[in-house]
Amino acid sequence: MNKKIIVSPAAPKAIGPYSQAVKCADTLYVSGQIALDPQSMQMVEGIEAQTRQAFANLKAILEEASMSFADIVKLNIYLTDLSHFALINGVMEELFAKPYPARAAIGVSSLPRAALVEVDAIAVAAC
Repeated sequence: MNKKIIVSPAAPKAIGPYSQAVKCADTLYVSGQIALDPQSMQMVEGIEAQTRQAFANLKAILEEASMSFADIVKLNIYLTDLSHFALINGVMEELFAKPYPARAAIGVSSLPRAALVEVDAIAVAAC
């Protein structure tokens, strides 16, 4: 097996025993991204700002692996309040082009660092 660990200086450092992403062949598995500012490692405030920062962190990791949002085939979104679902959809419509990736939106009771949203993804190059 030929695993490559992907680390982007433009995304927050891992806050536990995990890698930002792992690439195996043409598939990239990106760990959950919350709204930590990569420079300060502090959480941005507000659901829209957190959503945009989480996706910016995801984008930085994808770019480090020479990929983009267009390569994402599966996206998971974790929300502490499902009433923010419409806002998430709006941000996604700005960032993603059709055809959209497969997606799950999951309501959870809490997330690391009291985040309101977390995203993880699976991307495949040349898919």
